[in-house]
Amino acid sequence: MKLTYCILIILSYNLLCSQNRSIDSLKKYSYKELQEKFYDYNYDGQPEQSRMIAQYYIAKSKQEKNNLQIAEGYAFMCVNENERDALKYIDSLAELTKNSKENIYPTRIYLLRANIYFKFNDQKKALNNYIIGLKYAKQNNNKRQIALAETNIAYLNSYIGKDSEAAKVLRYYLDNAFYLTENELEKIRLNLADCYIEINNLDSAKILISRGLGAFKNKKTYRYYQYLTLAGFYNLRLKKYQLAINDLLLCKRYFLATDDIRNKNYTLLYLGKSYTGLNENEKAAESFVKIDSMVHKNNYVFLELGEAYTYLIDYYKEKKDKEKQLYYIERFLKINQMLDSQFKYVSRELPRRYDTPKLIHEKETIINELKNKKKIFYFSLVILLLILLILIFLYNKSKKSEKQYRKIAQDLIQKVQADNRIHLPIESQQQNSFNTIEQENIKDKNTSVISKNVVQAVLKELEIFEIKKQFLNKGITLGNLAKKIKTNSKYLSEIINTHKGKNFAAYLNDLRIDYAINKLAESKKFRSYKISSIADELGYNTEQAFTLAFKKRTGTPLSIYLKEIEKMGR
Repeated sequence: MKLTYCILIILSYNLLCSQNRSIDSLKKYSYKELQEKFYDYNYDGQPEQSRMIAQYYIAKSKQEKNNLQIAEGYAFMCVNENERDALKYIDSLAELTKNSKENIYPTRIYLLRANIYFKFNDQKKALNNYIIGLKYAKQNNNKRQIALAETNIAYLNSYIGKDSEAAKVLRYYLDNAFYLTENELEKIRLNLADCYIEINNLDSAKILISRGLGAFKNKKTYRYYQYLTLAGFYNLRLKKYQLAINDLLLCKRYFLATDDIRNKNYTLLYLGKSYTGLNENEKAAESFVKIDSMVHKNNYVFLELGEAYTYLIDYYKEKKDKEKQLYYIERFLKINQMLDSQFKYVSRELPRRYDTPKLIHEKETIINELKNKKKIFYFSLVILLLILLILIFLYNKSKKSEKQYRKIAQDLIQKVQADNRIHLPIESQQQNSFNTIEQENIKDKNTSVISKNVVQAVLKELEIFEIKKQFLNKGITLGNLAKKIKTNSKYLSEIINTHKGKNFAAYLNDLRIDYAINKLAESKKFRSYKISSIADELGYNTEQAFTLAFKKRTGTPLSIYLKEIEKMGR
């Protein structure tokens, strides 16, 4: 007795020292790193390690009086505790965050409560809290929490046998919820693979299972054995019973050493059914009896549980063991009553409180989308009509302008032809025009400070400039022309402004364009030149400068003038 007592003291001391060393090793990590470690341990099925981190986390945050991290600590503490203590931690979290402005609250409270109720087999309360949590998540427009609520509701749908509906939701979030963590996505993959097996979509299930086994094969952790259980279930469905048994025996050894009630039960259920397939009835009964002992201990019930009891009832009936047959009949009736209560409630409330509102929301969304499409259609139609009207207006305006341009061009051509009929050379036309303007200006403009002799001399030089068509030369400027006629730029500019009624640039352009009007009308060869060549002959540096000057002088584009010449020539 004393020896046993001493051994217990030594073991307790060693355990305490080991825990202290583990806690000391956590001191080097930041809050974020501790969070990552907690979730990794938790999802890898290592509750003791994750519990130790949670305890250290909350102690550290309380010591530092960091309320934000204390809240995280409470959320961690509820994960691996019994139902009563877990709910107490959630109540503490609710009290601490009741005035929080973070958009994760109060949704987080309801989702955590729902997870605890689901874990401890109270699907009624789990559903109620998921529905309330989903409502707040939508109010806060928190996509991540909406996804968590809806995927957990999908797990409830799977619980009552609606695996097809559950699979649709899980597939959507697996493909679209980039805002979920990898651990959360892995949980979706596992449950989706399970749903696929239930609805006989075995090819899709195989893809997910193979991926999972490949990803976790080297680690041989909790996730690996979850996928291995599904591999056993998959082979059971294919009636490859021995393959299923080989995998499930490994899973049985692993999960019986953990606190994972759900995976223990399902592993034993699939194992028992696989033995049944091989007619190894005693081994099948052994698996189902083990399930009953666990259910008796923790009251964890699930939809397929009835299969274990009906098998045991028939098994002991065949063995003529009345006592055990009666025992399992009574157990089955009790379990069936529990299942019936849970199943009926969830089956009734899920469609009423989740599926129906969701469908109504989808209906309203579709109606709004259709309304918006109609609005967009009518708006687009109005825009198109406006564009059409503008195009019609611009077309009519263009046609009207073109008609006016043609009329101007025709008048110009007729004037040129009329001048040609009386055999008036271009030089004479320009000279007469010049003389008329000159005489008028000499009469009207006598306020210039320039002497009359200088004016007369400059005008004479300009007359020669026009007659000899020197205006066709390139590079003519006010300065070099003034130098040529032996005056200064200022005098020349003033005389042109006074006696020609325009500045030097306009005077030069008008001479060139007037020449072009006549030359183009008279000479077919000249018309056959490229516009750039015509511009060059007229002294312009660019084609654009010529066409702009032509339209400004005549009021009609050069192209229309040329077309009208050709028409009238025919």
